[in-house]
Amino acid sequence: MIENFEVIELKIVICYKAVPEEQDILVNSDHTLSFERAEYKIGIYDLNAIEAGVKLGGTVIGLTAGGEIVNNSKMKKSILSRGVTEMYGVMDDSLVGIDSYSTANVLKAAIEKIGDVDLVLCGEGSGDIYSQQVGPILGQLLGWVGLNAVSKITEDSDGLVVERSLESEIEVLKVKLPAVLSVTTDINIPRIPGLRDIMSAGKKSSKVWKLDEVGVKVENRVETLSVLAAKQIDRKKVIIEGDSTEKITELYEHLRKIL
Repeated sequence: MIENFEVIELKIVICYKAVPEEQDILVNSDHTLSFERAEYKIGIYDLNAIEAGVKLGGTVIGLTAGGEIVNNSKMKKSILSRGVTEMYGVMDDSLVGIDSYSTANVLKAAIEKIGDVDLVLCGEGSGDIYSQQVGPILGQLLGWVGLNAVSKITEDSDGLVVERSLESEIEVLKVKLPAVLSVTTDINIPRIPGLRDIMSAGKKSSKVWKLDEVGVKVENRVETLSVLAAKQIDRKKVIIEGDSTEKITELYEHLRKIL
């Protein structure tokens, strides 16, 4: 027997971050990184959160925080062309490179300003730092149910049914809203916007707030001393064929010298 229930239209906020395109990042001679020529894009893991929210339906809002890139027209179209209803952003130079707690605190203030939010979705981590902390911290700050490693979301009569992919098992939980969920890359395959989607994105609503408009102050608790690329090492091009004892010993000797 299938029980019928009324599906409530959700108000969903998708948190995303603008990150530099990897192929545009240059490594200087001193191993520092140059982002001067880098174009920006939505973080790869955030795309899964966007797709998950759009598939759930209802009002789907994109939310980001950062520097001037927040108000970039190309970035706005990028989020609004993926099925999102509207976009909000918090822009301030002080938000560039802030720690996870400070980021979550700004997002919390913006979510409360938006109001009446049922569900917040985040990617499993940002496409640059990948700390995997913003989603769980945001849930704590809001005082809502917070779960990570979410690989499936299904609407239920009084909330959601969520599957979490753990190391050796799949955990199924019934979740009452409001909630903050961090989704994995296994949850879906993000859509690629078509020309019609990109054209219609310009007609959708977008709003960018200054930091003081959301009523929060940023106190960055982490100072980045340096970001260095690993030293490039040429391949040794040593090929050992066969699986005899002698070949295994030869492989071991090569590895021992390197390590």
